[in-house]
Amino acid sequence: MDIGDWLDRSAIVYRSSADSKRQALSVVADAASKVLKLKACDILDALVEREGLGSTGVGRGVALPHARLKGIERMRAVVVRLERPVAFEAVDEQPVDILFALFAPENAQTEHLRSLARVSRLLRQGDVRERLRQARSPDAIYAVLSRDSEASAA
Repeated sequence: MDIGDWLDRSAIVYRSSADSKRQALSVVADAASKVLKLKACDILDALVEREGLGSTGVGRGVALPHARLKGIERMRAVVVRLERPVAFEAVDEQPVDILFALFAPENAQTEHLRSLARVSRLLRQGDVRERLRQARSPDAIYAVLSRDSEASAA
């Protein structure tokens, strides 16, 4: 279960701008719609519905928005790095600038939870968060995530 298996380079949005949590989720939905071949509005609705259960802002400037979606067959991911952090109702009340979104098939309960746990463990590492913030391209972000996910699996 390598993060590189879920994440296409084309699903990384580098230095995007958003003025609110909803706009940040909209950026995620737009990027996801391109790789998942689903309507951005449907993806955004699923993300907003999940946020209604409680914020996916996990702290230290990171959010893990996620949803199970009809019409996808395997786990997929989108990463967005914002130019300026936005308020996200995170557990530590700090604004968010890194969003790692996970999308699972509609019936993928166990895989979805394991994937969230894996990403959460990875992004709790301060050095990983810092390298993501210092990355200067989508390829650099992909390299950080794929390399570190392999190392944490070993």
